[in-house]
Amino acid sequence: MAVFKGAAVAITTPFKVDGSVDFETFGEHIESQIKGGTDAIVVCGTTGEASTLTHEEHLDCIKYCVEKVAGRIPVIAGTGSNCTETAVYLSTEAEKYGADALLLVTPYYNKATQNGLKEHFTIVAESVKIPIILYNIPGRTGVTIQPATVVDLCKKVPNIVGVKDATGNLGMIMELAAMAGDDVDIYSGNDDQVLPLLAVGGKGVISVLSNIAPRQVHDMCAKFFEGDIEGSRRLQFEALDIISALFCEVNPIPVKHAEKVMKINNGVLRRPLTDMESANAARLEKAMKDYGLI
Repeated sequence: MAVFKGAAVAITTPFKVDGSVDFETFGEHIESQIKGGTDAIVVCGTTGEASTLTHEEHLDCIKYCVEKVAGRIPVIAGTGSNCTETAVYLSTEAEKYGADALLLVTPYYNKATQNGLKEHFTIVAESVKIPIILYNIPGRTGVTIQPATVVDLCKKVPNIVGVKDATGNLGMIMELAAMAGDDVDIYSGNDDQVLPLLAVGGKGVISVLSNIAPRQVHDMCAKFFEGDIEGSRRLQFEALDIISALFCEVNPIPVKHAEKVMKINNGVLRRPLTDMESANAARLEKAMKDYGLI
């Protein structure tokens, strides 16, 4: 059974003015996501600025999210690292805290071979019992998990169950889907490719847009699964402008700006991320207005 089916939010991490994690606001954001129909929460991913969290903060965020959600929807903890030992540490701790599943990003900077990726993911998977979703995002990591590697891992390692594909390469996604059969749960890592991925058998999306439009992204998936392909297509097309604006600067700069516009008090960005440039902010706010968010 898939970890989740539908739309999971790649949730942002709110910070106070002094840079510490704002757990009160985080809790409010989690509640608004559940109320808005989000099907799962991915905590401490790219959008959650995990790369600038200390290990203690990282684990505190996972623990808080698990306790706040209290079993209402799955919580998937981002616990990947370019250091295998660190990934094992974060993963085993997240399992202790009650995370339902893990999201493991491809090791970055090291640029491992496909055999190296297999070893890395297998070692981490064998350290825990909960399901694992691989996170294929070569634009950030410099390495692509090839379709054959994904399928091999999902077939040979019992608790590696799927992949979040943020390659943007529809040809590669088609190749993966053709090879995967029932062995790989495929999730879109790009909000502008939800419908195409669902059309080739995907289980849903891990979404940035869901931070500000949880109901719309949930419905995009739900309509498809209900057989209302035209309704799903309409929602995907309607979201294209806001999605483009959300990625006109590096994620999560635009979505955190959008949250502020919507009066979600998410505080500061962690450096080296900086506030959105004025022209891009104006573009985003226009897209939000056109989409009916403000």
